Amino acid sequence: MLPEAARVWPAPAKINLFLHIVGRRPDGYHLIQTVFQFVELYDELRFTPHPDGHIRLQTPLPGVPPQQDLCVRAAQALRAHTGCRLGVDIELTKRIPIGGGLGGGSSDAATTLLALNRLWGLDLPRTELVAIGLALGADVPVFIGGRAAWAEGIGELLTPIDLDEPWYLIIDPGVAVATASVFGHPKLTRHTLPITISGFRSGPTDNDCLAVVRELYPQVGAAYRWLAGFGQAHLSGTGGCLFARIDRKQAADAALAQLPAPWRGWVVRGRNCHPLLADPLPSK
Repeated sequence: MLPEAARVWPAPAKINLFLHIVGRRPDGYHLIQTVFQFVELYDELRFTPHPDGHIRLQTPLPGVPPQQDLCVRAAQALRAHTGCRLGVDIELTKRIPIGGGLGGGSSDAATTLLALNRLWGLDLPRTELVAIGLALGADVPVFIGGRAAWAEGIGELLTPIDLDEPWYLIIDPGVAVATASVFGHPKLTRHTLPITISGFRSGPTDNDCLAVVRELYPQVGAAYRWLAGFGQAHLSGTGGCLFARIDRKQAADAALAQLPAPWRGWVVRGRNCHPLLADPLPSK
């Protein structure tokens, strides 16, 4: 078994099986209902702790200043919360598309909190890490909680949910969607009537951001039409990635083989548990 400091720490993508916007808080944040499920598309992180107190990202992302990177911000937030004086070098292998609605940045932040909680010997309970993560982004808590979840509020009120774990075909048309441009759009539907979990299971549900994203990013509309030829197409989060449930992997692989260039795609399994959920960690 590799020592903790040599370990590769996975950060899975998520999809939103639906996304309804049911209102807006006085501070401007949108109130949502959604279901998060993890999928087997991963970023990978490596952490090298050291005593010098510096937090360094060894693999900065193009166009993202290191101090704004969510991994760095997560490490800084954990140190500020605990008073820890240790440092760390962070290596990130990025596979989840940026701006794709798959939660890559939030997942990276969550894995950073989970990993450094161990590597720095902090042993904070998962609930405390969730509170730190929420300050970094509304999607971070579900990755720390580690279970597929029904989500309400701004996405932080989570109820674990058992789902099928089917095959999905995920399509990335190469568009990095600016979430603020979607939530700020005057045509965005903001008052969908709330539903229950049983209502979600019986359907139909949709993504209230789809029409706006398709208007702002025609490439997403083109990918949506293509994907609809193989199954019911869905937008994940605020986009721009799309997914369709395809029950047989062979059929999903055959569809992926026909993917137009320069789009990217993946055939992945849905998963109800985060790969780090089995790691020992206090729950309270």
